[in-house]
Amino acid sequence: MNFEELVRKRRSVRRFEDRPVSSEMVDTLLEVAHWAPSAGNRQPWHFYVVEDASLREQLVDVAKGQAFVAEAPVTIVVCADPERSAERYEERGRTLYCFQDTAAAIQNILLAVEHLGLGACWIGAFDEDKCTKVLSLPSHLRPIAMIPVGYPAQQPRVRPRRPLEEMVTRM
Repeated sequence: MNFEELVRKRRSVRRFEDRPVSSEMVDTLLEVAHWAPSAGNRQPWHFYVVEDASLREQLVDVAKGQAFVAEAPVTIVVCADPERSAERYEERGRTLYCFQDTAAAIQNILLAVEHLGLGACWIGAFDEDKCTKVLSLPSHLRPIAMIPVGYPAQQPRVRPRRPLEEMVTRM
């Protein structure tokens, strides 16, 4: 499958089979995440790999009841370190670049998930303070996304996309 096919095939998976994801696959996801581009090569991210079932259950409450967080055998919580970006880029690094950079790492994970035959969902709807408490995150990190990862129990349908003409201005 070529790259464009891979991108088009990727879906948000919210139902998972009851089977583990190998540590080698998880390591691959982390490896591609850390190769994402970042402003000034600051790499302002930190990844928490949550495999413990009781912690994943607690993350369901953090994620406003999205039960599939606990159903997936692995949830990767992607955090940003705003001060790492601010060291070079000051306020813009703190309030923008670190989040852009972290989003690029998340996208790398999602594409690698598809490539490996796994499924995942990018979750941004969660309580940041609760997540920080459940995972005992250090105060300098902000949780940006939760990514439940596992073998898909279903293939979600293709969702319609807006036409390019509605979102592109050529100048």
